[in-house]
Amino acid sequence: MTKIIGLTGGIGSGKSTVANLFMSKGVPVYIADTEAKKLMESRNIITKITNYFGNDILVNSKIDRPKLAKLVFNNPEKLSELNNIVHPEVQKHFQNWLKNKKDFPFVIKEAAILFETGGNKQCDKVITVVAPQELRIQRVKERDKVTREDVLERINNQWTDEMKILVSDFVIENIDIESTKSKVDEILKELNNL
Repeated sequence: MTKIIGLTGGIGSGKSTVANLFMSKGVPVYIADTEAKKLMESRNIITKITNYFGNDILVNSKIDRPKLAKLVFNNPEKLSELNNIVHPEVQKHFQNWLKNKKDFPFVIKEAAILFETGGNKQCDKVITVVAPQELRIQRVKERDKVTREDVLERINNQWTDEMKILVSDFVIENIDIESTKSKVDEILKELNNL
């Protein structure tokens, strides 16, 4: 049976870097956020989102993602509703993806809000990526061209690193690429012995 290894971390921690390192070692990696974005373009999900948030959320029959983000980031109830629409669809998609990975001893499921959505319960092990908050803020400001306040708002909508570390099997402190690479290699050895 293929094991599911969760990979998570706060915004700007470097989850994508770590996911890419695992991919480069031949490990199949499912990027939940990327798949969620694609699924949000499906007629089915657009209908569910507009039923709840209204048609103002659309631009050219597609979800206006920045507008939707502004609506949900300061409103836990609306964020929860959005998650209730999108996450079951992502879960179904992941299960279909997993069917084609039966020859692998394990796969990585990368999800920013793995713990927040209870996705960790479907994982055999969980890896959390952490980095100092100032470094995370800098990374996201450069990557997304947003303000410090925007980044802090997103950070405050996720579990803290401390909370994630307490319930994780592995922790990668992603400050410099060399130490991150060696930690990935170390974790790979352990996962291969599961």
